[in-house]
Amino acid sequence: MKRSWIVTIVSIVVIVPMLLLLVSVKENKAEQQAINAVPDIKKLEPRSSEWGKYFPRQYDSYMKTRKSDEIKDVLKSSPALVVMWAGYGFAKDYNAPRGHYYALEDNINSLRTGAPVDDKSGPMPTACWTCKSPDVPRVMDKNGELDYFTGKWARLGGEIVNTIGCADCHDNKTMKLTATRPYLERGLDAEGSLKYAEATHQEMRTLVCAQCHVEYYFKKTEWNDKGVKKTAGVVTLPWDNGFSAEQMEKYYDDRDFSDWKHAVSKTPMLKAQHPGYEMFVTGVHGKQGLSCADCHMPYVREGGVKYSNHQVGSPLDNIGNTCLNCHQGTEKEFRATIERKLERKNELSGIAMDVLAKAHLEAGKAWELGATEEEMRPALQDIRHAQWRWDYSIASHGSFFHAPEETLRVLGSAINKGQEARLKLRTVLAKYKAADYVVPDFSTKEKAQQVVGLPFDKLVKEKKSFLGGLRQQWIETGKSKGIYDPKSRADMKFKTSYN
Repeated sequence: MKRSWIVTIVSIVVIVPMLLLLVSVKENKAEQQAINAVPDIKKLEPRSSEWGKYFPRQYDSYMKTRKSDEIKDVLKSSPALVVMWAGYGFAKDYNAPRGHYYALEDNINSLRTGAPVDDKSGPMPTACWTCKSPDVPRVMDKNGELDYFTGKWARLGGEIVNTIGCADCHDNKTMKLTATRPYLERGLDAEGSLKYAEATHQEMRTLVCAQCHVEYYFKKTEWNDKGVKKTAGVVTLPWDNGFSAEQMEKYYDDRDFSDWKHAVSKTPMLKAQHPGYEMFVTGVHGKQGLSCADCHMPYVREGGVKYSNHQVGSPLDNIGNTCLNCHQGTEKEFRATIERKLERKNELSGIAMDVLAKAHLEAGKAWELGATEEEMRPALQDIRHAQWRWDYSIASHGSFFHAPEETLRVLGSAINKGQEARLKLRTVLAKYKAADYVVPDFSTKEKAQQVVGLPFDKLVKEKKSFLGGLRQQWIETGKSKGIYDPKSRADMKFKTSYN
């Protein structure tokens, strides 16, 4: 009798785990089959929650990008930027980027996009929506690319209502990675080292990011809309000569292009956007064949299911599952190395910003004293090139990590060009008996705004009026069209640097 009990207990101990394992295997197979099944998702469906019905793990991990919600006022910590960007939108408002969950919200709330009162007012063109929403390729597909790029930003407020999501990067039938912005293919083909049509899956894990994390400008393009002549500001990648700061600088110079004329120095300026891809391909990670997704969207495993973590963020948030897959040492040692790289970049960037802000103010004084265009031209060209190179080297945010040597090289050249500009300006100032001119204090955001004459309080008042009025109409329009996804704003709190 005792022996039969022992046999029974042993049998239970063996059989129960096997049954549980069998159930788990069946569940995992069922889940994997569901993932591999052809989903029923509309073409360019902008509501990510609809994709999440078929890919819940990816969707749930993506929704965690809302944890990256801190507002960091970069103008407050680096007030020289207000002077450097005088006359341009970034002097009004510039915060460190938050998670993809907030991309559209931050674009709408920024003082840079102004306070339109209807679909024809405001300072920005429609192109300013381009990287913020899967509604963009949907509208392009519906009305045509040239129509999308025509008119004011506010014209599409009721159409662009969902933040960055699944349809930006995936085909709705096959789930394959795909570029939904046609300018990327044009840019790659013009540069020539990688043709879009020949890109591998691994390369696409970078290229879908390169749709937005690149340098671009708005190229004026004439077109005919049913007999009516119109002008589109088409997002264009300046890659014809190559990816380096100097090659793109030449591209712009050859076309006599400028993003704006500086309000103080009158320099025809260039504004780097976020050339992350260009920097990445010059660094060791890019040259070794890594993709953006390898580090920013690492694979994770839950039970028998392996999937890419869509909580896009810094690899430093998950070093054990990203960096230490390749790098040796402890997490503490690795963080110390990265901190040293960042400190070096910040040191040179700080020097460059101080030099450039002073150069702009010194140029403004020279104009005030009666300097001629002929006298000012050489110094202004140096300012243009210096600020472009500074901006190119830091605007992609992760440049110090992606390509630290290239970042420091370009920053060094920016400082050199800026100092050359100041030497030339001192000669001009001396000619007008102002060799001892000292620039005004711009050590705080408020002082810098006063120096360049920025009406900050007025801008904030107008913006708040827009957010309480026309902005709310856009949401209602999106709802009435059946394209607005309320889950894309679930539990979202209003956060800006000015509220």
